[in-house]
Amino acid sequence: MAAYVSNIVIDVGANFDQTFNLESTANAPLNLAGYSGAAKLKKSAQSSTTAATFTVSFPNPTQGQLKISLTSSTTSALKPGRYAYDVLLTDASSIKTRVIEGSAIVTAGVTT
Repeated sequence: MAAYVSNIVIDVGANFDQTFNLESTANAPLNLAGYSGAAKLKKSAQSSTTAATFTVSFPNPTQGQLKISLTSSTTSALKPGRYAYDVLLTDASSIKTRVIEGSAIVTAGVTT
């Protein structure tokens, strides 16, 4: 399965969440029951420093729904700019697959 590319925008000081609907190669929802997920935000894909770690949840796993989230306290610590992120899933057999990747634009706000 190739990683789906999705660029996101994160506002400094605000809660962030993004829901994705993953599909199998047969264009049917990918059953995510039994999967766990991890997702990180870094200044670049080559960076060794993690800027933030997303919470990964599965609102409707049998329908392929995956959600990544950051709290407002986490986004408050981010500096505006361009970042890279990805989502890695691990199945029940411990096989890891990168399913989503892309750029994240972190924007500064006026109101806090």
